[in-house]
Amino acid sequence: MTGQEVRVSTSSRPRPRGVPAERVMSLLRTSGRALEQLLGGFGTALLALGLLIWALVVGVLTARPTLQALHALADRERARLGRWGLEVPVPPRRAAGLREAWRDPATRAEAAWLARHGVGGTVVGFLAVLAPLSAVQDLTFPLWWWTLPDGWASPSPALWVVRDWSGVPAVVLLGAAWAAATVVLGPVLARRQLRLGRRLLGRSDGDLELRVVELARTRAAALDAHVAELRRIERSLHDGAQNRIVATTVLMGAARRSLAGDPDTTARLLDQAQDAAELALAELRAVVRSILPPVLSDRGLAGAVHGLAAASAVPCTVEVDVPVRSPASVEATVYSMVAEALTNVARHSGATSVHVVVRRHPDRVHALVRDDGRGGADEAGGTGLAGIRRRVEAMDGTWTLRSPAGGPTEVEVVVPCGS
Repeated sequence: MTGQEVRVSTSSRPRPRGVPAERVMSLLRTSGRALEQLLGGFGTALLALGLLIWALVVGVLTARPTLQALHALADRERARLGRWGLEVPVPPRRAAGLREAWRDPATRAEAAWLARHGVGGTVVGFLAVLAPLSAVQDLTFPLWWWTLPDGWASPSPALWVVRDWSGVPAVVLLGAAWAAATVVLGPVLARRQLRLGRRLLGRSDGDLELRVVELARTRAAALDAHVAELRRIERSLHDGAQNRIVATTVLMGAARRSLAGDPDTTARLLDQAQDAAELALAELRAVVRSILPPVLSDRGLAGAVHGLAAASAVPCTVEVDVPVRSPASVEATVYSMVAEALTNVARHSGATSVHVVVRRHPDRVHALVRDDGRGGADEAGGTGLAGIRRRVEAMDGTWTLRSPAGGPTEVEVVVPCGS
């Protein structure tokens, strides 16, 4: 089935959207993570601003130590970005002198980051500190302003002086504006700061050595994911099917011993042994399907995606355009991404509908999963998004997560597949 949209409705009733309390908690968690990111960026921004001033004043006279400080600070920022799921490879070689630095694209990119983050990051970080503190101060203003001496009570910042209760509501409204800015603008500024750092400190298309470093990193991540998958299969076999088979042998032995003297007990034990054997067989089939779903081989990527949509706990629409088959590894990667995304929608989003788009282009496969849930999805939240990213990057693909507070959430991947 190609080039057409198919609506798949599940038999379960649509779940209601999240209650207001859940939405408020989601917004608070998202803004809290954003504030933590911005405060971490504020620290490196202050260091970058100091180093920028130093470089402009005496950088020519102290080129070597200045470049060393630049590389160290850039690596610290790369480590900070990595803690938020945006891994940035470290360049394999570093420029030590001005002439070499001028020819080195990685060092030029670090210098551009130093200027932009030193100025812009300091401003953004200052606002990230000022906004929540001002919100708390102004929202609690009615509780304490009257205890201050005359002429001292003012909002944050001190725009005017409050001398009686008639001026208190304006301060509270200002505090609400500070709180709204913290919740709404904080995540936006955090995402832009992380995106800027990754773009400036990451690889450039013309830097072959950095490209090699990134490929080595993604391949190592793929091997780690492969080892983790083998461990999962081993645990599934050991804790599930193996225990069932052991129970079957024990029951068969007990039935054999009771065969002559107690036929009723023998029949009961044989029934239990048969049940254990059937459960073991079902668990073995589940493990086999989790390794490489047979539906991919039998029906292709289009049929597999429609099967996932039909089994989704949230009403799902599917738009598939895959006129030709792709390599098995590409189809398995896209299938796993869609399956993980639909699982996250059912468990965490509070969505009432989800839309899946899969298209095959001449040189790539593009997949998008979009839900109308509460948003706030984060790779660091442990919802399987990091696994999707590692698997896609191991295929030399790209992935994008867009999940503002309040929704919607979009998970998008592009996996190259040749022509």
